[in-house]
Amino acid sequence: MRICKVKMIWEEDVWHSELEGEEFSVTLESSSFDTLVERVKIAVQDILEVEYNYIGDIQFLFKTERIDDLRIRAS
Repeated sequence: MRICKVKMIWEEDVWHSELEGEEFSVTLESSSFDTLVERVKIAVQDILEVEYNYIGDIQFLFKTERIDDLRIRAS
């Protein structure tokens, strides 16, 4: 079984995805976490089948990260 580690980052009201430790990259975004998860799974499956002739199981490990900015103003 192949394990794909995916970092999901919430930044500026959008989810971004990045693959970790793969020889290929997939950078996608969506306003919905669940939609992005499905898009990543389909994209990785397509790349592994077409580009790498991979046949077998894939397990996805999704890790989340959130980036927020805060500005403190002088009173």
